[in-house]
Amino acid sequence: MNTFSIVFIAFLGTTLAAQLWLARRQIRHVLAHRNTVPGSFAGKISQSAHEKAADYTVSRNRLTMVDEVYGAILLLIWTLGGGLQLLDSSWTAANLGPIWHGTAVLMSLFLIGGLLELPFSIYSTFVVEERFGFNKTDARTFATDLIKNTGLMLLIGGPLLFAVLWIMNQMGGLWWLYVWLLISGFNMLAIWAYPTWIAPLFNKFKPLEEGSVRDRVQSLLERTGFRSKGIYVMDGSKRSAHGNAYFTGFGRNKRIVFFDTLLDSLDDSEVEAVLAHELGHFKLKHITKRIVVMFALSLAGLALLGWLATQAWFYQGLGIANAPSHINHLGLALFLLAMPVFTFFLSPLMSWSSRKHEFEADAFASQQANASDLISALVKMYEENAKTLTPDPLHSIFYDSHPPAPVRIAHLQEHQV
Repeated sequence: MNTFSIVFIAFLGTTLAAQLWLARRQIRHVLAHRNTVPGSFAGKISQSAHEKAADYTVSRNRLTMVDEVYGAILLLIWTLGGGLQLLDSSWTAANLGPIWHGTAVLMSLFLIGGLLELPFSIYSTFVVEERFGFNKTDARTFATDLIKNTGLMLLIGGPLLFAVLWIMNQMGGLWWLYVWLLISGFNMLAIWAYPTWIAPLFNKFKPLEEGSVRDRVQSLLERTGFRSKGIYVMDGSKRSAHGNAYFTGFGRNKRIVFFDTLLDSLDDSEVEAVLAHELGHFKLKHITKRIVVMFALSLAGLALLGWLATQAWFYQGLGIANAPSHINHLGLALFLLAMPVFTFFLSPLMSWSSRKHEFEADAFASQQANASDLISALVKMYEENAKTLTPDPLHSIFYDSHPPAPVRIAHLQEHQV
């Protein structure tokens, strides 16, 4: 154990303590306000729905607390406990070349990690979501999704990892820049291909049927000058009672997708208002800005890894007794495992940026549709998704990508005609 080991343990302990403290604050705050619907929602959200949202939030946060402790223990086992080194050694007998060996180690790490997290996914789906009436997934669908996700990881992730490790071994000191170019290009390709090639593996998509909703949507698209590949309805009810809407793809491959559960619960004017909000993200270039930030952060991260991967103390401090003489897969694995520990306290900055974009998209929607319709749509979505109306402010600062419900509604009311 060296100095970096102590620094790592200190950051891990601080991060875990902060996560548990924030979760506990959220639970206490939500329970303290469980018996009273906020004044701005009086007459709009029933007392029983408010209590359900509180209980759902508490249940999910309690599960999160257990998962965070479990994750911290697993991280210590993988690093200081020698788990990664043991995994690496176990592949040595296969006598693979360095790049194939590294690919096998990393893919094994991801597969084992997913398997170890599987009990939490099962409990979340079949206990928590089931208890509150949201789960529509049966065991067969859950298993099929798991097999499909694993297959995609092997078929797409395997070759990508191989290419990354080849670049790391062949491109000299600036390998991290070439890896960044590869990953950036891959991400753009994935965003483009997702709606056509990947999403249909998991859900069925059908064009939005002709009628008043489609007429409103088409009119809105014409007013805002938005062109898409189509407007689709997804069978979200196949897995969950939660409702949503989103854009996917880019360029000429953009699609607008509504969950069938959302269309079943909202009026035509409310659907239009929700879509106007989503269009706001596109027209205000929020998606482009997020991609640019993602690429910038990945470049900075890879540049940091380019330096760390040459430092013996980095490997030794995270459980690799004999630092490799050249940059290899172990540096990448340790970086992926340890980096979240050191970046947790940047979460408020990312959440603030996201909430700012939500306010801007709401303002755009108020110009293109009726703010009152967006308010009524959000109220229905809060109730049907059991979204708490009374989150702890500090917890919200760290975790919430959307403004707290009362704040968001108040902001929209300023735009009401």
